[in-house]
Amino acid sequence: MVFDWFRRQAAPEPATPEQASAAPAAPETAEARPEPAAPEQPAAPEHPAEPPEPASASPPSQDALEWARQAYARLKAQQEAARLQDTQPAPEPAAAPEPPPAPESQAAPESPPARPEPEPSQEPERPPAAGPSLLEQAAARRAERQQALTAPAAPAPSEPASPAGPAAAVADSPEPRLGAFDDTFTWSAEVLAAQGRSLDQVSLEEIDWLGRLRQGLEKTRRGFVTQLLDTLGDDPLSPELLDDLETALLRADVGVSATDRVLEALRQRLNEEVVDSAEGLRFLKEQLRAILDGPIEASAASLLAPQKGRLNVWLMVGVNGVGKTTTLGKLANLAVRSGYSCVIAAADTFRAAAVQQVQAWGDRSQVPVIANPSANADPAAVVYDAIGAAQAKGTELVLVDTAGRLQTKHNLMEELSKVRRIIDRLAPEAVVESLLVLDASQGQNGLRQAMAFASAAGLTGVVITKLDGSARGGVALAVASEAGLPIRFIGAGEGIRDLRPFNSFEFVEALLAG
Repeated sequence: MVFDWFRRQAAPEPATPEQASAAPAAPETAEARPEPAAPEQPAAPEHPAEPPEPASASPPSQDALEWARQAYARLKAQQEAARLQDTQPAPEPAAAPEPPPAPESQAAPESPPARPEPEPSQEPERPPAAGPSLLEQAAARRAERQQALTAPAAPAPSEPASPAGPAAAVADSPEPRLGAFDDTFTWSAEVLAAQGRSLDQVSLEEIDWLGRLRQGLEKTRRGFVTQLLDTLGDDPLSPELLDDLETALLRADVGVSATDRVLEALRQRLNEEVVDSAEGLRFLKEQLRAILDGPIEASAASLLAPQKGRLNVWLMVGVNGVGKTTTLGKLANLAVRSGYSCVIAAADTFRAAAVQQVQAWGDRSQVPVIANPSANADPAAVVYDAIGAAQAKGTELVLVDTAGRLQTKHNLMEELSKVRRIIDRLAPEAVVESLLVLDASQGQNGLRQAMAFASAAGLTGVVITKLDGSARGGVALAVASEAGLPIRFIGAGEGIRDLRPFNSFEFVEALLAG
C-alpha cells in the first residue's frame, strides 16, 4: 500500500512504506508495538461526529481549534509509535544474551571431572592478571580511549550504506517532522477540515506541504492581502473599495480578465444586498476558486495522474530558465513515491550539460534515464528509444525533458511537433500530456508564453514553479482565465518534495491567509 500523491488518497497509508523499509521480521514486532497506541484510539470514535462541524461551519474558531488539537494529538501518537518501532532493533541485541547457554553451566556441574581440567589452566592465567594489574589496566584504558577516539572515523564509511537503504528517500528531502502546535499547524489542519477530511485522513506530509505552500505565497500575500485587508477594514463593501480591490488584484498579476470577472460579480452582489467585509472576503474566495476550477472542470480529467495499466507520456515544455528539468525530477520522485514505474527521456539535447542534469535527478529518485551521449542528438530519436524501453518493461510513466525554446522560434516549435508525431506513431494507445512549465516570477510574460505554446504544442496543462520566490502568485488566475489552461501542479520550494498536485481551495486559502 502506497500513498498516491496524485490522487490524494487517505493518510493512514503512508505508515505502510515506513514498515516496508523495515526488516521483514520487524513488521511482526511492529504490529505488536502499536498496541500501546491503541488506547489513544478510543478517543477517535468520539471525533467522527465532530469533523463535519468544522467542514460545514469553519468560521467558529473554537471548533476548528479543537479539531486541530485532536489532529495534532493523533499525529504525535503516530510519530511516537514510529519512534518506538525505530528503537525496536535495540531490544533485539538484548535478546542475544539469551543464547549464552545457561544449560551449559548446568551441564558443567553434571560433569565434575571436566572442572579440574580447566582449573589448572585458569590458575596460571590469574597470577599474570594480578601481577602487573595497575600498569596493564592503565595501558588497556589508554588503548580503549584511543579506539574510542578513532571510532568516530569508522562510522563515516558506514554512512553511504544508509542512503542506499531507502530507495525513494533523498538526502536533501528529510522526512517531515511534527513541529510545535502553532498558527501554521492550526491553519493547515483547518484547511484540511474545511475540505471534509476526517481525523484519520490527516497526514503529516499534507500538514507539512500546506505549511510550505503558505510560506511560499508569503511574498504575494504581503503585497496583496495586507492591502486588501486595509482596503476592506470593518466597513461594508462600497464602490470605492472595489476600485482599490481592482488595483490590488492587478498588482498581484491576477490579469485583466480575471479581475473584471471578480469585480463584476462583487458589483452585482452589492446591488442586491449590503455585504460586510467578512462576507465580501468569503465571496471573493469563491470567485477566485471558480476561475481556477473552470479549466479543470472543462478538461477530460479533474485530476491529472498516470493511468494504471496504460502507457502515459508527459512532455515538459517551456522557455529556458523556468525550471523544466527540475520540475521533471520532482515529478519523477512524486511518481516513484506514489507507486508508479517511471522512466525519463533526456530529449533536451541542445543545452550544454542538460543530459547530466537529468541523469542527476534520475539518480536521486532511482529512475532510469534514456539518453543519447552524442552531441546534438536527435530529440525525437531519444523519445523513440524511451518509449520502446517503456513498452518492453511495462513502465507506466515516461517523462520527456524537451529543449527550452522561445515561442517565436519556429524551428524549435517544429521540433516539438516532430516529437509529438513520434509518440503518436509509436504508441497510439498512450495517454499523452503536454505540460507547460511557467515561472511565477515572470508574471504577464508567462501568460504570453502560455498563449503561444497552447496554439503550437497542444498543451493540456500548466505547472507553475517558483511561487516561493515571487510576489506574482496571482499569475495562476491569469493563466486559468485568459489562456483557459488547467493548472495541474505547483511548486513552492527548491526541495525535491516541494511539488504537489494543484488544489484551488488550498491555493486560495494560502493566498488570502490572514
